[in-house]
Amino acid sequence: MHIAALIIGDELLSGKRRDKHMEFLIQALSRRGLELSSARFVGDDANLLTENLRQTLASGAVVFSFGGIGATPDDRTRQCFARASGVDLALHSEAVAILEERFGESAYPHRIRMAELPVGSSLIPNPVNRIPGFSMKHHHCVPGFPNMAWPMVEWVLDTHYTHLFGKVPVIERLVKVSGTPESDLVPIMEAVMERFPGIRLSSLPSTQAGCREVEMGVKGPADDAMEATQMLLAALDAQGVRWQEQPQTSSVVQS
Repeated sequence: MHIAALIIGDELLSGKRRDKHMEFLIQALSRRGLELSSARFVGDDANLLTENLRQTLASGAVVFSFGGIGATPDDRTRQCFARASGVDLALHSEAVAILEERFGESAYPHRIRMAELPVGSSLIPNPVNRIPGFSMKHHHCVPGFPNMAWPMVEWVLDTHYTHLFGKVPVIERLVKVSGTPESDLVPIMEAVMERFPGIRLSSLPSTQAGCREVEMGVKGPADDAMEATQMLLAALDAQGVRWQEQPQTSSVVQS
């Protein structure tokens, strides 16, 4: 399954705040042998948010949605998710009990809105203030506050998706090529990708004027990545291309 991020809020698109969720999610997934496939940033416009949710629901991806589940009028994730899913918004009995215990009579009339969830939702526990997020159709909606959102995301991963965790090491070997234009490397890259269809090969040329350097990356299961790298280096040597291998990165979850 693909894993995606939906990061919500006008304040991120206006530059008032900087997003930290995507970097966290990449690292949380990497520790479990998983990868982030895509990310979307969406403002607080209800129609736009609803349309993006329709698209992510249709994709079949696991989606982590950050922000917009509070009680103020600009918090629209709950309502938009219900519309995108084609279900009603209704009070969730467990969420009501949590809010009533947390706030007593002051849960009404405004805070209780945070218990109005799309019908069919399950709760995501919040270890900070107990106000839950919600899950439905592999979409997991958490607050925009990192101190709350991040442990909630890790709980979702460790509760619902351990079957997706990587069971073998995934590594990335990096090779810096000097003095050769990127276009001359295309045939080598194509040959490596044809031989090892399960690995991902990247090429990042330098944008510095007068600098002819390309960083090549070979990423995949450890054994395949090692063999593909050896094939790449042998091909570079055969063409007389200067290269230097860089420190590798890894993402490992042992079974």
